[in-house]
Amino acid sequence: MYNNYQLMNARIVLFSAALLIVPTLRAAVSGGDAMQFWPQWRGPMATGVAPQADPPLQWSETSNIKWKVAVPGEGDSTPIIWGDRVFILTAVPTGKGQGDDSETPHQEYQFVVFCHDRQNGKVLWQKIARQEVPHEGHQENNTYASASPVTDGKVLCAFFGSRGLHCYDMDGSLKWEKDFGKMKTRMGFGEGSSPALSGDTVVIYWDQEGAGFITAMDKNTGKELWRQPRDEATGWSTPLIIERDGQKQVVINATQRVRSYDLATGKQLWECGGQTANAIPTPVASADVVYVTSGFRGNALQAIKLGRTGDLTGTDAILWSHGKNTPYVPSPLLVDNFIYVMSGNDAILSCFDAKSGQPQFEHERLEGIHGVYASPVAAKDRVYVLSRQGVCLVLKKGATPEILAINKLDDQTDASLALAGKEIFVRGHHGLYCIATPK
Repeated sequence: MYNNYQLMNARIVLFSAALLIVPTLRAAVSGGDAMQFWPQWRGPMATGVAPQADPPLQWSETSNIKWKVAVPGEGDSTPIIWGDRVFILTAVPTGKGQGDDSETPHQEYQFVVFCHDRQNGKVLWQKIARQEVPHEGHQENNTYASASPVTDGKVLCAFFGSRGLHCYDMDGSLKWEKDFGKMKTRMGFGEGSSPALSGDTVVIYWDQEGAGFITAMDKNTGKELWRQPRDEATGWSTPLIIERDGQKQVVINATQRVRSYDLATGKQLWECGGQTANAIPTPVASADVVYVTSGFRGNALQAIKLGRTGDLTGTDAILWSHGKNTPYVPSPLLVDNFIYVMSGNDAILSCFDAKSGQPQFEHERLEGIHGVYASPVAAKDRVYVLSRQGVCLVLKKGATPEILAINKLDDQTDASLALAGKEIFVRGHHGLYCIATPK
């Protein structure tokens, strides 16, 4: 029932066939079924929680591996799950050109979208969105495919930053694509923001060392609906789309200001100062509060009350704040009335009461792991924290950091986990895993 791991040669995968026979998508899945899957970077509710999932507690390279396939190239994008399909993005060197990923790279890459069969890991289709030499390099721990795709079961939006936004149907046919130019990132650190999708609207933002903007497009046609200029340094967060009193708004974390825009018109609704430089973590929100955090050259965690307008800096709209042990790269996890944050990129975890800000536990060093880029996720009564070394700690959800299991894979892991049904999907530097308890 469980197939062996078979290495795929990247060149063979990408060049062996110009055309792939694409299987017909099974019975259409309605948008209301999104809670069953992992359709975007932070899961169905954009909080890091899979509310209907019941994934395994324990696994290893020889236990509870349903399938494992090699992934060519490089990428830290989270796997996206919908129905019987798994989507990932990757950047594969073609062997043309020479040099390294320095400030002025000379290596050509193919920027590829892969669709895998959820049952066995086989490639159902693959599309080369772009093939070119990147105009700038990236920080050594970043990649050229760090953004996660997003889907609603009707379209798949794959964003490669300076290599464009590409929208496919679920069988891999290109619907439209849009180029936004060449982003200039701070110190050549590279890119990483993922797109956000709600209804018929897909949103990206383009904060860089120069003129930036946020824009919304029609998911069906690619038509630009609105665009607003932004005055921010390079950003790596992902837009969060939330609804308050019947109005959808887009919240973006950034160094100078957290800002919110009306999804329909692009009009700015509110802003709030107080984050640190290089604000990377994506916000999370409940019905009434949005939580924003950052942790480079300082620490900031703010609980901002929704429903206000204008400049909220220093007002009572900030329900509570915390100024230490906040994350640099990992995004927060909001589950029930708990908000979990890592400290910097270390295996140090804190948990707060989401309503009051009262620490449940703080600066708890996690046993057996060190170095964390992946964002914590949760399902059932469990919290999953994945280290960069392929070790995943499973903790009992709650005010006490009780470790239930320590699991190890033979791969480096910077991408965040995806949870769906009774399965966990792990994207390593070399392989894509589906973890499940045998029936």
